Amino acid sequence: MTSRNYRTLDKDLGRITHTETAQAHAFRPVRWIGLAILMATAVLIVAIGWTGHHPNMAALAVGLVVAGWLGISIGANDVANALGPAVGAGAIRLMPGLLMVGAAQIAGATLAGSEVTHRLASGILDPTTLQAGASAQLVMLSALLSAAIWITFATGARLPVSTTHSIVGGIAGAGVAALGVSGINWGALSLIAFAWVLTPFVSGLLAGAILIFLRRRVLEAPDRNGAALFWLPLMVGTMGGAFAAYVIVLLPYLPTALALPMGLGLGIAIRWHTARRLQRDLKADRGRLSGRKIFGPALVMSAALMGFAHGASDVSNVAGPFSVILSGVNAIDVGTISVGVLMAGGFAIAVGTVLFGRRLVEMVGGGITRLNSGRAFCVMLATAGTVLAAAAFGLPVSSTHVAIGGIFGVGFTREWLDRRRALSRAALPADEARRRILIRRSHVITITAAWLVTVPITASIGAVTCLITFAVLGV
Repeated sequence: MTSRNYRTLDKDLGRITHTETAQAHAFRPVRWIGLAILMATAVLIVAIGWTGHHPNMAALAVGLVVAGWLGISIGANDVANALGPAVGAGAIRLMPGLLMVGAAQIAGATLAGSEVTHRLASGILDPTTLQAGASAQLVMLSALLSAAIWITFATGARLPVSTTHSIVGGIAGAGVAALGVSGINWGALSLIAFAWVLTPFVSGLLAGAILIFLRRRVLEAPDRNGAALFWLPLMVGTMGGAFAAYVIVLLPYLPTALALPMGLGLGIAIRWHTARRLQRDLKADRGRLSGRKIFGPALVMSAALMGFAHGASDVSNVAGPFSVILSGVNAIDVGTISVGVLMAGGFAIAVGTVLFGRRLVEMVGGGITRLNSGRAFCVMLATAGTVLAAAAFGLPVSSTHVAIGGIFGVGFTREWLDRRRALSRAALPADEARRRILIRRSHVITITAAWLVTVPITASIGAVTCLITFAVLGV
């Protein structure tokens, strides 16, 4: 096997780097809005401090604006992970795709975002300490501000940034400043950090397993078209039916007993529709299906799943701190999570997706950053499953880092399969082996830097912001 075949993983990782560059470029309008909001926030806090108004109302006013901007920035930054491959493959047009992903984000945030939101609202800081004092709202306001400050400036400087890591670091730093070291639930914080390390590996294993199945059942089948017509509609129907059943279980007003029959019925309908579409494409292409046509329906379904998972996981970055801020005004428990707050957070993410995601998806879906359709399907499905599982356990994770784990899993699995088919291949030259190690190490370093840099910096910003806010408002 030639060294060229071994560069597939490196090219896919390079596409992620180009995607991050595209994100920084497309994020510029949102960043300027963020700078304006931060300046207005500083003026508002000082004005309220001088006039002696209630600090809880200050936290609510500022928190609402900052949380809304964070939600928009999340939607603007991460939509390409879900929609880029499907748009690039021509499986769905851009605007319908943006609306589909936006709706899925709202649904995911509303139906499946409560556990991870509760973790950020009352899992990192000691809820007893928060309930005893009047500082809970200002602590969470400081966390929101620290995340907004870091994301605004780090994205402009093209530094690795994660909203999830930023919020967790901001909550921890502001909590230490307000409550002391004893006010932090270090066990919960360690569990979140462990999830950050574990989930990319889980995604990689899942993506590799899906790739093995597809290669053996479809891509390497004697009759590739026949295998695709059988297995791909079955997979898409199974995904759609299982997803529908999962959503029905989450709906509070529908009996759980309906989940199985409704999921089964919808899965059969999706399978039938997908098979008809592939047969139509097969006739139009004169008996030859390209990879983009084969995986088109699967990519659309995966995009919807990714949008749902993204909303379920990342809404916590907005709704968690804001729920605590809202509790100070409504006199409710700190850990109470309102469905309205979840829905509003999901709506903010969807607004960012629809208004600011178009440019990024066009760059990612139509250019050098687009992954091969088959590999993209494996990565997206594994990422969505991993992020949804983490959200169900109340663990906030970075969907981008989970996706990179999936890319590593697909790449290493592909190399392992090809190596088994060519055991007698010549060894790679030393310079080629070194180049591969350096490229892959750089992406591992990027992920590690997001953990080792983002969390301490946002914790420091959160602590300083908390102390300044307390001093200005006289708390």
